Parts: sequence; structure tokens; C-alpha cells
Amino acid sequence: MNLRPAVIEIIAADIPASLAFYRLLGFDIPAAADQESHVETSFGGVRLAFDDHTTIRSFDPDWAPAAGGDRIGLAFECDSPAEVDAAWKEITSAGYAGHLGPWDAVWGMRYAVVDDPDGAPVDLFAALPQ
Repeated sequence: MNLRPAVIEIIAADIPASLAFYRLLGFDIPAAADQESHVETSFGGVRLAFDDHTTIRSFDPDWAPAAGGDRIGLAFECDSPAEVDAAWKEITSAGYAGHLGPWDAVWGMRYAVVDDPDGAPVDLFAALPQ
């Protein structure tokens, strides 16, 4: 078997809201994509796909969203601990939920967690100075 990671899929209740959040995190997604039920963008040779509930139900009529919203978790590396704090502030100031405010983690990183519009955790991190 020769499986290769190719796509990370995010199932979104509200495609425009999800795309706005991920644009804030640096993904280049055209505004016209807000009208689509399936959207893809690339990063590092992998595709990030967004599908709305209707798209999923088109091939799985009995599908229902998972309870709790933790259907995927993504992590974004920042250039510095100060950038973690700045990103946290920009994202939460834009109205998105902050799950865990910035802190210095015992594993040597500045860390924070925000939630995307569907409640999926998105980590922000940077190495602490030695």
C-alpha cells in the first residue's frame, strides 16, 4: 500500500464564515469562493478542502455533524512568541472565539488556541527563546 497525504478536509456549517477565518490565518482563498459548497486551496503540497453539510449529505445522506465540534485540529507556527500574542489579539478582535489565551508552555513554546467558526481548535505557536 502506498498512501500519500493529499487533502485535509474541513466540514463547515457556514462556508463564508469558515473561509473568512482561514483567510485571516493566511490562506489565499478568493472572495468568489464564498458562494461555493466545495472549496480547495493548497499549502505545502497538500490541499485544504472545505465542504458544507449539503455536499457531505450528497453522497452520505445519513451524515450528521460530530458532537463537540472537534472534527479536526490545525496548528500554525508563528515567527516569535510576540507574534503568537499578536495573532491571538487580531483573531479574537475580529470576533472569533479564543479557546486558550497565550501562555508559555512547559515544552518550550508560546502557545494559544482559537476556535474556527465551527468550534475546531486552531493552535498558534512559536518556540520560546533558549
